[in-house]
Amino acid sequence: MIEEIARTTEEIAQAHKACLDGARNIDRVIATHAKGSDAVSSDFCSDMTHDEKKARVARSVGYLKYQKALTDWDKEDFTVIDKAITDSDAFTG
Repeated sequence: MIEEIARTTEEIAQAHKACLDGARNIDRVIATHAKGSDAVSSDFCSDMTHDEKKARVARSVGYLKYQKALTDWDKEDFTVIDKAITDSDAFTG
């Protein structure tokens, strides 16, 4: 059970932005991995092994899932976050 905390509107907005940033990073790691040997040094996490990428994605998706389970969200859009969660589960599974 997730302990509920009283977050301000500003804290909720910051948390949502952090989730969107996390989702973007997940997308970037998976995209770099999909390039395989075509990845270049400027690609996000191109210097990581597959296992390191999986670990990074798993950490990020854990945060997204934790945040999404909180019940004080208002009208925030979770479309991008939900897609990142689905893609992460497929990538790390």
